[in-house]
Amino acid sequence: MIPLLKNSKLIVIFLSILFSTAITAQTSLPDFTSIVDKNIKAVVIVNAVRNISEQSPNDSFNSPKTPDDLRDFMEKFFNDRNFGNQNRPTPSFGSGFIISKDGFIMTNYHVIKDSDTITATLSDRTILDAKLIGFDERSDLALLKVTETNLPTVSMGKSKNLKVGEWVLAIGSPFGFDHTVTAGIVSGKQRNLPNENYVPYIQTDVAINPGNSGGPLFNLNGEVVGVNAQIYSRTGGFMGVSFAIPSETVSSVYNQLKQTGKVRRGWLGIFIQEVDKNLAKSFGMNKPTGAVVAKVLEDSPAEKAGLSSGDVILQFDGNNINKSKDLPLVVGNTEIGKSVSIELLRNGKKIVKKIKIEELPTDEKISKMDSNLVDKVKVAGITVIDIDNKVKQELNINGGVIVKEISNAIANQSRLRIGDIITHMNNVPISNSTDFETRFKKIEKNDYANFLVYRNSSPLYLAIKIP
Repeated sequence: MIPLLKNSKLIVIFLSILFSTAITAQTSLPDFTSIVDKNIKAVVIVNAVRNISEQSPNDSFNSPKTPDDLRDFMEKFFNDRNFGNQNRPTPSFGSGFIISKDGFIMTNYHVIKDSDTITATLSDRTILDAKLIGFDERSDLALLKVTETNLPTVSMGKSKNLKVGEWVLAIGSPFGFDHTVTAGIVSGKQRNLPNENYVPYIQTDVAINPGNSGGPLFNLNGEVVGVNAQIYSRTGGFMGVSFAIPSETVSSVYNQLKQTGKVRRGWLGIFIQEVDKNLAKSFGMNKPTGAVVAKVLEDSPAEKAGLSSGDVILQFDGNNINKSKDLPLVVGNTEIGKSVSIELLRNGKKIVKKIKIEELPTDEKISKMDSNLVDKVKVAGITVIDIDNKVKQELNINGGVIVKEISNAIANQSRLRIGDIITHMNNVPISNSTDFETRFKKIEKNDYANFLVYRNSSPLYLAIKIP
């Protein structure tokens, strides 16, 4: 009996430890139920339908090679049977949230892009017709409006107060499963994605899948701190890396779309690149900081203010520019027409320039301005030009140059070809032709340089001996 009693005491003590550990683990995890109860009625399913026109059957007989008799017969055959151009409805769905009691709804622009009809489905399955008030393609946000009022709404929070490691929660409709709740933590802040200069994304590990787009991301206070917009995936599904548009961007876009139906941003008219250690040394800087001006567009605010290629922007309107990604954000949020001071480093000396901010033009206009100012650089028998934005998007690259001409000496001793796109030199990214020239000239003669090039959309490493 005595040994049994001792064992019983040990079992009781062991179970007590397990029980207390379970309680501790349970109390350390957040309770999301109150957040869900408070906000789920303000989250909607957004359904958009685009009518794609399909060719009438008799259109295929309008070729000049079709015999006249056959063409006449087929036109009469199909017209008599009321065949015409058919509209094929193509659906798209995502999520959204009610941001004001008078029926305004925020969602992602890519959810409703080019749609003909839009509806918002509430948590009680009520389907409401929605009108597109405006959209902002650069932030991938859109504002919808339904006629119903006194609707449940969310509360907007401040994403700038989020800390890495903090719990966050998403509500959306992944794969059509309405009002699905998922949770995770903030993995990173101020993330820059390719060709996304005006959104400092919040990175999370919250499970986000197709259908979650446009849905809200909540903090533990039940406030919206972001709009779930993108995932990083090689499969098309969730892989642990999700991105949300921060609430400050959402609020700014919402206010502008509600007032004017469009979003205006400040613009300098320059192309910039990061300052790395090697560039910092070449500029006489103690450490890498700021943004290098790689190109100044004609008739832009920057040109009018006297900015030049090679200038390093250190401050903009009192804001320190630590990395190049900082500049587009502060410029974009600057009031149109405002004159601001910019601190530059030029030829080793700090100078201050005054510049009047203008409105950011459309991408098409910027591309046209850029194409009128193609930089052409020739070094050591290799002539390169800058890549346009369309090619960058197709290859999903941020920079690089196109090989325009090659000397016989280079062609004979390397596999470099005209039309190759060089993205890296000695494993360092190349931003543009100016950057290419600067880095190339630092390589000593008879040394070898390795290049990462794209040929027919496929990557290839090449080694070239510098003549």
